[in-house]
Amino acid sequence: MRSLVIISLLCYWVYMATHSHKSSISVASQSTEGTLFVNGTAAIGFMDDDFVCATIDWWPPQKCDYGTCSWGSASLLNLDLDNAILLNAIKAFSPLKIRLGGTLQDKVIYQTEESQQPSTSFLKDGSELFGFTQGYLPMSRWDQLNIFFNKTGAVVIFGLNALRGRTINSQGAAVGAWNSSNAESLIRYTVKRGYRIHGWELGNELSGNGVGTRVAAGQYASDTKSLQSIVQNVYAGFEAKPQVLAPGGFFDENWFTEFIHKTPQSLQVVTHHIYNLGPGSSGDLIQKILDPSVLDGISQTFKSLQSLLEKSNTPAVAWVGESGGAYNSGHNLVTNAFVFSFCALLWHRLMGNKVLSTSFPGTKKLRAYAHCSKKTQGITVLLINLDSNTKVQVRVSTESPGRLSYLNFQGLRGSKGSQNVREEYHLTAKDGDLHSKVMLLMGKH
Repeated sequence: MRSLVIISLLCYWVYMATHSHKSSISVASQSTEGTLFVNGTAAIGFMDDDFVCATIDWWPPQKCDYGTCSWGSASLLNLDLDNAILLNAIKAFSPLKIRLGGTLQDKVIYQTEESQQPSTSFLKDGSELFGFTQGYLPMSRWDQLNIFFNKTGAVVIFGLNALRGRTINSQGAAVGAWNSSNAESLIRYTVKRGYRIHGWELGNELSGNGVGTRVAAGQYASDTKSLQSIVQNVYAGFEAKPQVLAPGGFFDENWFTEFIHKTPQSLQVVTHHIYNLGPGSSGDLIQKILDPSVLDGISQTFKSLQSLLEKSNTPAVAWVGESGGAYNSGHNLVTNAFVFSFCALLWHRLMGNKVLSTSFPGTKKLRAYAHCSKKTQGITVLLINLDSNTKVQVRVSTESPGRLSYLNFQGLRGSKGSQNVREEYHLTAKDGDLHSKVMLLMGKH
């Protein structure tokens, strides 16, 4: 299609000479150049309009890792729902898909209209599973959360307690069937109040070897069928019903194979988690973040899970339900700083849902992504230079290597020509510090 060959809007997001293995950015000591090939004739993949998503966890302020207590007032139970910055941030990503869940979701009891609200919740106790006692979701807090989500236009996925009714055996496995009664009470109350839930997810990180404990694939499949039955029953008469998601754990091929085989029609989304940087205590987190082989390595998980789904009879699709990079709350001034950043708002506004084939035969330190633009004709390109010692001069071609049609991308600002319009967005760290919590757009706050 000729209209895709002529680029009417091209956005160039630059991390030029910004990433290094040091704490600050040095002047590039060498340069290289090459051609970025973008095939705009056909999409090679598609993504949801709400590709950018977030999780709100249950961890209380007492949750500490490696001497840092980072959670503060970020829990479902204590988050300030009147915070204007939070409200406007969620609105800016509308529709933002928000998953409510995490490790402690499998220790949460939901208040019902018949039960009393306990006075304590999630007390720190090293003898308890996950290091905390049971927690409780008061009905009043569930009401507040849903009012907030309705106000912001968020798309909500709620993670249910999948350990209810089970016992932990001597091998550390959770055995027995899931007791769904408390979860069903929450779902019925939610429907009664008219709250919109996009999906109900069963459990958190209980697949394979699990985290803290585990549930066998066959039993998990049976429990997922029970959840599907509850959703179908409670939402009877609703034209659109919430999705059922599971297992929300780390990919284990044998476990997932059995689980998917035994739930061919019982769930709509197979969720898995990614923490490919290892623990937050790792001393080489920045080196991993800037290592192309580490970034590429996770692709095998995607391929393996997709292959399982294609070979099965399930209509379910795969989602990354949670991805924090480094587990155990990350690392201060790394996973909450520029080096770990994702230009999420620009991505949401500029990148369309059609993914284009993109290749750069030069240095592997240049990461390149191309999509059809979101609200205009043309192509949006994201370029990330992981090497502070090398300046990369890039030419962009929308044709095959044998028929080059170049757009020069060596300028530092947007430019207009008779045929092409280009806009550029440059993102850098304040003072060139990879550990900075301030990101500059075009050199400005």
